[in-house]
Amino acid sequence: MSDEGDGTRPWRLYVQDMMEFGERVLSYTDGMDQATFIADELTYDATLRNIELIGVAATHVPGTVREAHPEIEWRSIVGARNRLAHAYLGIDDDVIWDIVRTDIPTMLPNLRRLLETE
Repeated sequence: MSDEGDGTRPWRLYVQDMMEFGERVLSYTDGMDQATFIADELTYDATLRNIELIGVAATHVPGTVREAHPEIEWRSIVGARNRLAHAYLGIDDDVIWDIVRTDIPTMLPNLRRLLETE
């Protein structure tokens, strides 16, 4: 299996990026409840941006790696990025909060295991 995702940068670096962006989201939102998160425009915007960046980085992980690791919700990760980038007026705060509180904490250990096994 090739170590290159798009031919210019090893795919493992994109996975590391995904982890860094996810950790930023958790750091930004630590100690917040949903209402506080939504009211804090700076944190909200920074969180959305990092969720988008997670999706962008995921697109650079080769299909063979993604197929070998179905425990990572690749399609949902990329889909969230696309929805945020293209439907900014239709962002559902409940969905974003679920990504912050459920999806990212689940994703991070799965990404760590991927790096350990590949």
